[in-house]
Amino acid sequence: MGEFLLVCICGGLGAVSRFVLNTSIQRWWDRVFPLSTFVINIMAAFFAGIAAAAYYYQTVNYFTYLLFVAGFLGGFSTFSTAINEMVSLAKGKRIGMALGYFAVTVLIPFLMVVLGWWVGAMGH
Repeated sequence: MGEFLLVCICGGLGAVSRFVLNTSIQRWWDRVFPLSTFVINIMAAFFAGIAAAAYYYQTVNYFTYLLFVAGFLGGFSTFSTAINEMVSLAKGKRIGMALGYFAVTVLIPFLMVVLGWWVGAMGH
């Protein structure tokens, strides 16, 4: 039961962090492209890659990995919002931007996981 509550707390901290970062980016980004969600998701992917490498190389234990990835990053990342933004772009007759956003939302986070793994594996 203790693990469950700690994952929930970390998820809440991730959600609050996402809210603060999202609000901060939206204050100066006044364009149609949903930059704040994109930035948050590529950051989450990068940190997930670092965490995966740290767990793989036994730099962190499973519990720490669980708290960070399932908890904090689970609350921080927001792929469901990205999907909603793609639909909104498409409904607003911005099909090209919706398709481009889809492509970079899939491709860039994958590359960030690879980069994060590489950074996390340095020295091993």
